[in-house]
Amino acid sequence: MLGTLSAKYGVNVVRTLSARDDRNRPGALRWLARLGPGLITGAADDDPSGIATYSQAGAAYGFGLLWTALFSLPLMIAVQLMCARIGLVSRRGLGSVLREFYPPWVLWLACGLVVVANTVNLGADLAGMGAAAALLTGAPATLFVPLFAALVLALLVLASYAQMIRIFKWMTLTFLAYVVTAFVVHPNWGRLLRETVVPHVALDRDAMLTVVAILGTTISPYLFFWQAAQEAEEGTHHAGRTLGRMLGLAATDTRAGMLVSNFIMYFVILTTGATLHASGHTHIETAAEAAAALQPLAGGAAGLLFALGVIGTGLIGVPVLAGSAGYAVTEALRWRRGMDEKPRTAPQFYAVIAVATILGAAFDVAHLNAIHMLIWAAVINGGLAPPLIIMIVVIGNDRRVMGSYTNGWALNVGGVVAALVMTTAAVALVWFSISAIHI
Repeated sequence: MLGTLSAKYGVNVVRTLSARDDRNRPGALRWLARLGPGLITGAADDDPSGIATYSQAGAAYGFGLLWTALFSLPLMIAVQLMCARIGLVSRRGLGSVLREFYPPWVLWLACGLVVVANTVNLGADLAGMGAAAALLTGAPATLFVPLFAALVLALLVLASYAQMIRIFKWMTLTFLAYVVTAFVVHPNWGRLLRETVVPHVALDRDAMLTVVAILGTTISPYLFFWQAAQEAEEGTHHAGRTLGRMLGLAATDTRAGMLVSNFIMYFVILTTGATLHASGHTHIETAAEAAAALQPLAGGAAGLLFALGVIGTGLIGVPVLAGSAGYAVTEALRWRRGMDEKPRTAPQFYAVIAVATILGAAFDVAHLNAIHMLIWAAVINGGLAPPLIIMIVVIGNDRRVMGSYTNGWALNVGGVVAALVMTTAAVALVWFSISAIHI
C-alpha cells in the first residue's frame, strides 16, 4: 500500500520516508515507516457501519458487550494476516489466487459473496454519511447521498484525492473524543474491567443480532480482498527486501491496524454504555441520538464531532469497499486493475468501482432508516464472512500458493475459530428469530 494508496490516496503519512534507509531514524519514526496496508485496513474497519453498530451495542447493553473487542482482536488479526501473507507470497489478490488454483465455482462464490456484502455496506455507509451531514446542516439526508457517492468516485479518479484524504483521515481522529468522554463520565471501572474479560450474552434474538453485527463489522469480507490485493501491489514496490522481512513487517503492520480498530471499538461501546444506556436511552434511531453519547464532553458540539467522524471514516471506508469489489471482479476476469492505474489504462476496474458505488447509493431510494441500514449491513457481513474465512485458511495452507510459507498453527486456529464463532452466532440468530415468530 505504501506505493499504491499513497500514490492515489496519500493515506500513508510516511511514504516519502520509506524511500530512504530507515535504520538511522528515531525508533518511533522507524516503527511508523513500517506501517501500510494493515494500518489503513484497520482504519477502514471503523467505517460508519462499525460506529453505528458499536454505538447501538453500548446503548442497548451497556458494558455487557465490551468483551467482544478483546475476544475478536486475535481472530481479526489472524484472518487479516493470512490475507496479507497470501498477497505478499503469491503476489496476487485473493481473486487471482482462486482463479489460478481452484475450481471456477469457488472463485465465483467468493466474488459473489464479497460483491453482495460490499454493495449493501456501501449503501449503508453512504446513508450514514448522509445522516451525519443532515445532522450538521438540517438539510435532507437524501440530498447528500448522491453527492458523497459522486465525491468518492471523483476522488478515486482525480489526483487531488491525495491531498484531500490528508484532511479526511484527521477527521476520523474525532472519534478519540469517545476515549476522553469515557474518563469524563467516571464509569464504574471495576465493573468495566469485569465486563471486558468475562464474556456473557443474553440468549435472545436482539442480543444475537447485535453480536453477529459486531463480528460482521469487525471481521468484514471487503477487508479480506482489499488487504491481499494491496499487499500484492506493495510487494512490487519493495523488490529489494527479502520475502521474510516483508512478512515480518506485514505482521507488525496488521497487528497495529487491528489494535487501533478495536481500541476505537472498545471506547465507542464504553462511552455509549456509560451515557446512553445509563440514562435509559437503549435504542438508537437517528444520528443525533448516536451523537448524544459525546455530550458530556462536547455539549452542543457533540453533533459536530460525531458527524465529522462519520463522514471522515466514510470517505476512507467507501473507497476501500468499492475498491475491494473492483479487485474481486477484475481479478476473476483477468482484467487490468490496480490503484496505480488510471481509468484509461484500467477502464473495467474503475467501471466496477463506479457500478458498485452507484448501486450502493441507489439503496437510499428506498428511504430506509440510516442507522438500521448500517447495523443490518454489519449483520449481512457477519453471515457472509465464514465461508470466505474458510477459503482463506485453505489457501494459506496450500503449498501451490504459499510454498514454504504456509500458515503456522496460530493462524490456522485463529481462522478456524473465527469462522466457527461467526457461524455459530449466525445460526443462533436464525434460531432465535424463528422461535420469536412461533411464539
